[in-house]
Amino acid sequence: MQPAAQEAAADLFNATEGERAGLRPAGQLLGDDTSGPSCAERVASGEIRPRVERVLVEKSARRLTLWFAGFAVREYRVALGREPVGDKRFARDGRTPEGVYTIDARNPGSEFYRSLHISYPSAADLKAAREAGRDPGGEIMLHGLPNGADWVARDHARFDWTEGCIAVTNEEIDEIWELVADGTPIEIRP
Repeated sequence: MQPAAQEAAADLFNATEGERAGLRPAGQLLGDDTSGPSCAERVASGEIRPRVERVLVEKSARRLTLWFAGFAVREYRVALGREPVGDKRFARDGRTPEGVYTIDARNPGSEFYRSLHISYPSAADLKAAREAGRDPGGEIMLHGLPNGADWVARDHARFDWTEGCIAVTNEEIDEIWELVADGTPIEIRP
């Protein structure tokens, strides 16, 4: 990728919706001093919370990446299901599903701090489980740490401990919660 193109995409990601549309913030006139914080600084401070276009999870790399305008804009280390290799086949197999799903709901009062629901099982997942005479399972989430265990912080990703969900730190799920809208596609790769 060209550095200039990547920088332009980062600037676009870090801009408010009005700035992306070419509009000036309310009260700003042509020639006004623009020496205030940059868009990137405003994102870092939490003043601006743009929405990403898709989420990518690479299970083998234990990585979750947020994408905007064709560029990776955030990366996080993740913990997966206790049996991380292979696609989820049925309930309680300890595997994290693989495929393209959607973030379709959120729970601010989760037993894992906060959680975003992933639309597993898909029609294909459901069919495969039924053909095997099994329950496909469900309630696959992207979530924080168990309530009361935030002291674990980044060490949580040193081993796979979920029942098939994707886990990040509480600080990270706070950021993801703000950046990922319901309806955002999430692709989970092996």
